[in-house]
Amino acid sequence: MSEIKYKRILLKVSGEALAGEKHRGLDHDIIHSVCRVIKECVDLGVQVGVVIGGGNFWRGVKDGADKMQRSHGDAMGMLATVMNCIAVADALEQHGVKARVLTAVEMNKFAEYFTRDLAHRYLNEGKVVFFAAGTGNPYFSTDTGAVLRGVEIEADAILMAKNVDGIYSADPNVDPTAVKFDELTYDEVLARHLKATDTTAMTLAMDNHMTMVCFALADPNNIIRVIRGEKIGTTVKED
Repeated sequence: MSEIKYKRILLKVSGEALAGEKHRGLDHDIIHSVCRVIKECVDLGVQVGVVIGGGNFWRGVKDGADKMQRSHGDAMGMLATVMNCIAVADALEQHGVKARVLTAVEMNKFAEYFTRDLAHRYLNEGKVVFFAAGTGNPYFSTDTGAVLRGVEIEADAILMAKNVDGIYSADPNVDPTAVKFDELTYDEVLARHLKATDTTAMTLAMDNHMTMVCFALADPNNIIRVIRGEKIGTTVKED
């Protein structure tokens, strides 16, 4: 374990990343590549919690904008995260890793209801724990849900695996002069209005002194590199 920097992590995976080039639904090749890396983490002794977005099925704000009531759109987004967690947990079991799906709203036919103590128990048993349905409330993103669960399970760091390889001064897809940051403080992210997470998630991380590492999931092995302390993506922490 001496080679491991983070012994308990909360891994946030964007739903869009699981869709691959199809942009909707699930790409099982990508899912299994992620599961192989999660298994490697578990084999190294790392305790892993996972939050998955739902954007490959439904984005409440984007898909439901001006067409339906916001709370209803967000509820559909929460259900999308449950589907993703069930799918990835199933794939992980195929790789020989025990997994449990805990949800922020009760749906006992599909998953167990989240409590902090239950999550701790499963993590200490070496199981990978998936946290589905966000915070269980509308108007909160899965990024905020990820930080919340990371704080609750006392993770050493939150790993934000997204479609971009770090935090930039501007959108690199729009501005070719955008500069990537290797390290930032919470205050810098908030003051510059950088697009790392939503403001609520970043503020929650700051208030609880939670280290966050933002990197690209394009190469799932980046997850291993981060937990070993390699300089991947952008690290956000206190001064």
